[in-house]
Amino acid sequence: MKNIVSAALIAVGVAVAGLFIYIGIHQFSNRDRVVSVKGLSTREVKADHVVWPFSFGYLGNNLQSVYNDVENMHQVVRKFLISKGFKDEEIKQGNTSVYDKWASYYGDRPEYHYSISSSVIISTDNVDLVIANQGCQTELLARGYIINSDEWSIDYQYNGLNELKPEMIEEATKNARNVAQKFADDSDSKLGGIRHAYQGQFSIEDDQYQPWMKHVRVVTTVDYSLN
Repeated sequence: MKNIVSAALIAVGVAVAGLFIYIGIHQFSNRDRVVSVKGLSTREVKADHVVWPFSFGYLGNNLQSVYNDVENMHQVVRKFLISKGFKDEEIKQGNTSVYDKWASYYGDRPEYHYSISSSVIISTDNVDLVIANQGCQTELLARGYIINSDEWSIDYQYNGLNELKPEMIEEATKNARNVAQKFADDSDSKLGGIRHAYQGQFSIEDDQYQPWMKHVRVVTTVDYSLN
């Protein structure tokens, strides 16, 4: 009788152990059934702020005279930009730098003692007005004023990314799930829950031909379990 009971207990133990082994193997197998997919979301937006510098400089041997020329140019550029429709508060005076060319030189002494450079900077939300006036500095050149500014120096900015982020992340995540669902259907599997999710960095790139237009992009990577 004791031998029968012992044999029965051993059989039950073996069966239970076998069940745990089976469950463990099954869980381990399911744990490795993961599909990793990417979801993309893009937007095309227009810049909402612009910074546009106009730089200039003068040479001379009389420091006060050169400085007066620079100050006069500040007023000339400011009045010109106001005539184009920009507001006075949108026009800022940039830093002014003075270089004593005679303080350190090699060889022959330079012809001019002082070099002073400065700038006038537009900082505005009126993007359309900037677009309409690209190249307007040539009018100053025609009047004999040497101004350094071109379309490549215009900094078109977009500051509304925080408003876009929630809907773009949602869209990218939905796109990732659609891809994962298609993979599950094609492989006769059932799509499970999210194992891991990684939000990529948002990127903002200028349009090649219209730099005031911005391409916003984000890619999310999501790992789903497959059953």
